[in-house]
Amino acid sequence: MCEYCGCQALESIDQLTLEHETVVRLISHVRDAHRDGAVARMAQLAREIAAVLGPHTEVEEKGLFPALAGDFPEKIATLEAEHRLIDAVLAEAEGPFLADRSWPQRLIRTLDLLRDHILKEQDGVFPAALALLDIEQWEAVDAVRARVRTLAHQPSS
Repeated sequence: MCEYCGCQALESIDQLTLEHETVVRLISHVRDAHRDGAVARMAQLAREIAAVLGPHTEVEEKGLFPALAGDFPEKIATLEAEHRLIDAVLAEAEGPFLADRSWPQRLIRTLDLLRDHILKEQDGVFPAALALLDIEQWEAVDAVRARVRTLAHQPSS
């Protein structure tokens, strides 16, 4: 992934980038499973992608995006809409995906969108954040990350 602007020197962006790399690796496994006709494996991998994207998306939408929305309202709105679409198709992996013959192909199309989405963030959002956010805004991003991390480690009731 991108390393030209130096934004990965910030822990916040580095963590988001590492999550992107995990997702890209999982997408390649979904493509392999699709090629092999292994729909149940595709669903398992979609659930793994969703597990990475859940906290990742929260950090972006509650921390990073609000800090950039004033300068790039349309671009941030588009990214948030893409999050909703991607989340919806990934969530279908929890349901009766085997009964829906269109789901595997819809998942592949959605993962194509996700791959493009990741590139928009890494080539646009992250460098813009590096240039525009001040210390207080980065602290707000870090606070969201800490809250998400804390929630992820609490036992379920």
